[in-house]
Amino acid sequence: MDKLSDQQRDDALEHLSDWQAKGEAITRTFLLRDFARAIDFVNAVAEMAEDANHHPDIDIRYNKVTITLTTHSAGGLTRNDIELAAGIDGVAAAA
Repeated sequence: MDKLSDQQRDDALEHLSDWQAKGEAITRTFLLRDFARAIDFVNAVAEMAEDANHHPDIDIRYNKVTITLTTHSAGGLTRNDIELAAGIDGVAAAA
């Protein structure tokens, strides 16, 4: 999978709610109602990531979940990261 150019990354971020570029990655923090909801959200993201064989970095702080996406083998963002971010947004909307 080819790494996205800076312009491709910026274009993709225009269509992703609240995701921000951070170095060679994109990141977003989700605020859930409580710890149990945060864990349910993470489990749903984990299932999606397993299906895609593309795994985010996840940081859980009580009801705040920060997800960071990058494709290490490509040295930065790829279309896989953008697609997974959009899927995660869908999970968050349903949470």
